[in-house]
Amino acid sequence: MIRQLSPTALTLDIVGAVLLYLMLTWMSFIVALPIIGCGPLTGWPLVGLALASVMMCAAVAIGRLAPGLALGAAWVGAALQMASGLTPLPINFGILLVLYSTAAWGTRRVLWWGFASMLFGGLVAAAYLVIVGEAAFGSVTGWERLAVGSLLLAVCVLALGLAWVCGLLWRIARRARRTKAAQLRAEALAAEEQERVSIARDMHDIVAHSLAVVIAQANGARYAVAANPEVAADALETISQTARAALSDVRMLLTQLRHRQGDGPQPALADLEALFAQVRHAGIEPRITIDPIPAEEPPGAIQLAVYRILQEALTNAIRHGDGTVDVQLAWFADRVDLDVRNTVGGDQKSASGGHGLIGMRERAQLVGGSLQAERRGAQFVVHATLPIGAFE
Repeated sequence: MIRQLSPTALTLDIVGAVLLYLMLTWMSFIVALPIIGCGPLTGWPLVGLALASVMMCAAVAIGRLAPGLALGAAWVGAALQMASGLTPLPINFGILLVLYSTAAWGTRRVLWWGFASMLFGGLVAAAYLVIVGEAAFGSVTGWERLAVGSLLLAVCVLALGLAWVCGLLWRIARRARRTKAAQLRAEALAAEEQERVSIARDMHDIVAHSLAVVIAQANGARYAVAANPEVAADALETISQTARAALSDVRMLLTQLRHRQGDGPQPALADLEALFAQVRHAGIEPRITIDPIPAEEPPGAIQLAVYRILQEALTNAIRHGDGTVDVQLAWFADRVDLDVRNTVGGDQKSASGGHGLIGMRERAQLVGGSLQAERRGAQFVVHATLPIGAFE
């Protein structure tokens, strides 16, 4: 029944209703003076007009706060006016404002109560005008009286209906604005989620591989430090270089996120040899086959996707494999096929459902490709197909 309304809005509504009362009430008295008869207004017509003016302006004051109550107050004011024998007056402008309020701010039930009031109120007003103006018709026939009544009915319904329809249009506009705002919020949340996924994917690609190499080298250095100090020194050097490279990559990623700049330098095919070198330092010798080789420089997005997928697949091989990895790259005119196979050295379940595989699939999907990662017998196989179009 009562809506949430700010104190400022409620104050403006009340002030507007008071000004409307002061402006329209005296006009209504002037219009009603010759209708009641000669001399000043006295008795019940005067009281009825005063009460009707108060009720209608009060209805306007609470039109946005409580449209249902405002509609009831307007009906009471109209009933008092008709009971006083008064014809339509300037104060009846408040009825139009109340009907507007029911359609614009009322609940669904109040909205349809306003629609019913529009139709029934138009019928009552037309019938009342015909009855009050009976003396003015003189000796006209019943058909003529019916025609006049029908015309009055149409005018009353159109006048009341115009106010109600205007309120309905405002209601639709407000709903459209809310829907648009909700859509923008949803799009913003989706963009934020996409950004978080991108950050998580990049951090995983950068950090996970480097840490896998560091862990493998650290384990080797721990056993070699006493028996073979040179091997331990080489392992520590590899750890240092890998950590520096990872730190540089993380700093570059954080700089891009902080300053919202464009993409910085990204890994490409030329960086694959450094990636393979890191894997070799971790104790795995990948068997690499590239056939056919790319005829020309592939698109940068494809190069990045190939690098990141290979990086994650080799990281899984370091963590879960037994030291043997086969890498096959086939560059065709319209696609590149990537196949990485490593013999499973233990329980491979952790390698088949973590963030790394999710990131690889997302990398493939971002360039319109597909990726499958599954265990086949004693091997874990990562196969990706990335469309690249015809090279120009």
